[in-house]
Amino acid sequence: MNPNQLTDQLGLFLDVLETGSFSAASRRHPLTPSAVARRIDSLENAVGSQLFIRSTHAVTATPAGLAFAERARRIVTELRLARAEAVSLSNAPEGLIRVDAPAAFGRRHLAPVIADFLVLYPGLDVQLHMIDSFVDMQGSNLGKVDLVLRTGMIADTRLVATPLASMVRIACASPAYLQQRGIPSTPQQLAEHDGLGWDGLAPHFAWRFELDGQMQLHRPQRMRLLSNNAEALLSGALAGLGIAHLPTWLASEHLLRGELLPLFCEQGLPEPETTGIYALRLGQNTNSRSRLLLEYLKSRFSPVPPWDLALQSTLGR
Repeated sequence: MNPNQLTDQLGLFLDVLETGSFSAASRRHPLTPSAVARRIDSLENAVGSQLFIRSTHAVTATPAGLAFAERARRIVTELRLARAEAVSLSNAPEGLIRVDAPAAFGRRHLAPVIADFLVLYPGLDVQLHMIDSFVDMQGSNLGKVDLVLRTGMIADTRLVATPLASMVRIACASPAYLQQRGIPSTPQQLAEHDGLGWDGLAPHFAWRFELDGQMQLHRPQRMRLLSNNAEALLSGALAGLGIAHLPTWLASEHLLRGELLPLFCEQGLPEPETTGIYALRLGQNTNSRSRLLLEYLKSRFSPVPPWDLALQSTLGR
């Protein structure tokens, strides 16, 4: 098995572990659920141990699978970094890569990584356009952008989606608010609190929590602030207006500094959502420069994104 195949095989294993489903993992790869199952069977045979317990409702890791996952994450990260370094040493790529990304994610996480990428590849240039509206890659913007970063559900099946990072969402509030109103011990108690929520179409997993093995919707009755922008909700939470349910890529720095306190995290970070952060592209528009940037972004943001690694050590998971 060559390094690329090993990376793909271990990446598939980690996707099954993260999503808990062959079907969900298959949507991240050009594979059917049955093909995913066969590859996991092949991996288990090669390892010599059962990595997953299959049931009609979910696929859960065995103790051996969890132990294997820790090493698999390190191997995947090292292989991706080694591949990116090998390419940089053997080639001198040149040209422009045009990238569109959500402004909030772009400012916090993407721009610093792209700066490192450009230091590594002096012959490449990046045009980074940070906006919150979706770029129509099939319409008038066709040919004007190489990669589009998006978070959450991907509706346009005509685009090739490359997973870059998992998505974790945490209910949180400022210390001042919790001191005044009390700390809810369960998601059901959110109804007694003020909240900060989305005006219009909310993210798929907003205010949904896993209870008794099922995702359940629990949210504050009164929303002190409604907005279609997550940064506005973050500002409201920092000001002590109420509880927000925010992605960790947005709130992590404030959680680490104690400006926001996490709720319902006694057992560590919540499980990642079945959606995530993706790089979208038209298949026929993929060039070697874009593929190089994709590999670099994956090496920096996965299998566990850096903002979650820092929180994991703080929360003890």
